Amino acid sequence: MAVVIFIIVLWYGGLFFQSFFLHRYAAHQVFTMSKTMEKITFILTWIFQGSSYLSAYGYGIMHRMHHAYTDTEKDPHSPSYDANMFAMMWKTKTIYQDINEQRIAIDERFTKNVPQWKSFDAFAGSRFSRILWITFYILFFVFFVTSWWQWLLLPIAFLMAPIHGVIINWFGHIYGYVNFKMKNTSKNLFHFDFLMMGEGYHNNHHKHASSPNFGVKWHEIDITYLIIRILDFFGFIKLKAIKVKK
Repeated sequence: MAVVIFIIVLWYGGLFFQSFFLHRYAAHQVFTMSKTMEKITFILTWIFQGSSYLSAYGYGIMHRMHHAYTDTEKDPHSPSYDANMFAMMWKTKTIYQDINEQRIAIDERFTKNVPQWKSFDAFAGSRFSRILWITFYILFFVFFVTSWWQWLLLPIAFLMAPIHGVIINWFGHIYGYVNFKMKNTSKNLFHFDFLMMGEGYHNNHHKHASSPNFGVKWHEIDITYLIIRILDFFGFIKLKAIKVKK
């Protein structure tokens, strides 16, 4: 049971910081935070993403490119131009690394105000850091596994962030329903997004990319947005203008 709880904590903890910090803050800047709070969030993102840590800079730029070039050849991740999800994931990894290591020229509109902590990213995204987390995960499983099938959960711990990414960027462009007809394949994966904390309302998000709330209909409860509202209420962050959808 401890292993299952551990995976659930990693799943939702890593997912929250990917959605809250990397996506809604770094890429879309739907709220502001102090530099101190920003650094704290960098560290929390590293703790919860662990071996699959993603930098806010690389993620933020790549996601802006995704919105600008959705379902075209310039899209960093599109099922329309990749043979399978693994090919898409490899392409995404390559572009992400090229951005972080400044191997490709990036349009200024994609880099404007994207948060970056170079020294921390150099450590958190290093091979040493990833191996350290992997070692910790393995040791945790060694001490707490109570049944053979729980070992099957270990790769999920290693690859949590890529798994989150492929659910949205692959399946969220193939399966689901649409509230808005658009010139792309974005879809809402769930009527109530219990699995991806609001990220599954992908069609809604592509229609209203600058909105902090990805839900539109009454049943589309965006759990990450609710947490954002609480953080805003207590002054940890400052929400920008909130769009009310009907």
